[in-house]
Amino acid sequence: MITDNNKNLAQWAMDYALKNGCQSAKLVLYSNSNASFELRDAKMDKLKQASESGLSISIFVDGRFGTYSTNRLDKKELESFIKNGIESTRYLAEDEARVLPDSSRYYKGGKPDLQLFDGKFYDINPDDKVTIARAAAEEVLGKDDRIISVSTSYSDGEDAAYRLTSNGFEGESKSTWYSVAAEVAMRGEGEARPSSYWYDSSLYFDKLIKSGIGVKALERVMMKLGQKKIASGKYTMVVDPMNTSNLVDPMISALYGSSLQQKDSFLLDKLNTKIGADKLNLMDEPHLIGANGSRYFDSEGVATERRPIFENGILKTYFIDTYNSKKMGVAPTINSPSLLVLQPGNKDLNGLVADVQKGILVTGFNGGNSNSTTGDFSYGIEGFLIENGKLTQPINEMNITGNMITLWSSLVAVGNDPQMSSSWRIPSLVFDEVNFSGL
Repeated sequence: MITDNNKNLAQWAMDYALKNGCQSAKLVLYSNSNASFELRDAKMDKLKQASESGLSISIFVDGRFGTYSTNRLDKKELESFIKNGIESTRYLAEDEARVLPDSSRYYKGGKPDLQLFDGKFYDINPDDKVTIARAAAEEVLGKDDRIISVSTSYSDGEDAAYRLTSNGFEGESKSTWYSVAAEVAMRGEGEARPSSYWYDSSLYFDKLIKSGIGVKALERVMMKLGQKKIASGKYTMVVDPMNTSNLVDPMISALYGSSLQQKDSFLLDKLNTKIGADKLNLMDEPHLIGANGSRYFDSEGVATERRPIFENGILKTYFIDTYNSKKMGVAPTINSPSLLVLQPGNKDLNGLVADVQKGILVTGFNGGNSNSTTGDFSYGIEGFLIENGKLTQPINEMNITGNMITLWSSLVAVGNDPQMSSSWRIPSLVFDEVNFSGL
């Protein structure tokens, strides 16, 4: 929690830096806390609790730039901390691209509360948290003789930050989060030991799904029994909504100014170019009330806005912060996306699978990578063979290979089932003619 005393201290620190040699500065005062209760077979295994408060200040001195952090929030301590930071910065190389954003781009306030903070956070009894984790385990224990272990957990936390810049930005943010999870391991055929998990998360305790988590994890692992490789070839690929973000991530990473400036992006010079299929419609929606990822300003204080990333497969924006905009000689946008929303279709995962004659449903990625410069990828996967709209065989130890641009150009269907608790709302996806290697 950020108090008025904390804010006064931050404002004092800013003034002190400017009076002692800084031409400009930005700082963030932060306070975070989290707790987790981890159980194994319904018995307490680990208890973790942590809290952290600190101040990070970025200082601009004679064309040089340095960033320094401390958790010693005492004026006397901060005086020497800031003075040492200023003196240290003078030893660094000049970098004319290190400047604060233009003040006209800052968030000016006045918009509705985004409702990201649950006031009930401080009132939840630790015993109730353990009870939730234990109940998830009890949904599984004793249900099947092949069960090896059941791991469940309850976690929650709060994050708060207060930001200042010397050229006019002041902003505060705070949020809470809650999560309950279960993982089940079973004895399979021979030496196989398949496992699977399920979880729910929420910004609000009352909206957290607290029952059925263990049941779902057990159902998912039992479906894996009898996994094997199948023949290599081109298959229609369906990806469930718990894993679609793995395919979106390389596309988003390629849009950052840092990657573009270093020419380490396969989407370099692709602005306003068709990258994917018409069904690729991805928006950044930073102002949705009560939604994970919503925010009115980024870490620089720059105001966020609703913006298209891909429209009918055409790339519409990059994520370019102030520094990289100066290095590249282009206009800045925003330093990162806030809340990604892929325009949904009208069928859920079951409906998409029912439309596939020969394909593979991917329910997990097991290692692999995507080349940031070329977009070429190779991922290990597990999932299920689809035949005539039915899941017929659990599979594992297979790989998919290809290129990101080619893959997204083959997008043929989008589901209506994103994980609404996530800051990346990416539903089930269907791609045509994907290379799978197995037997």
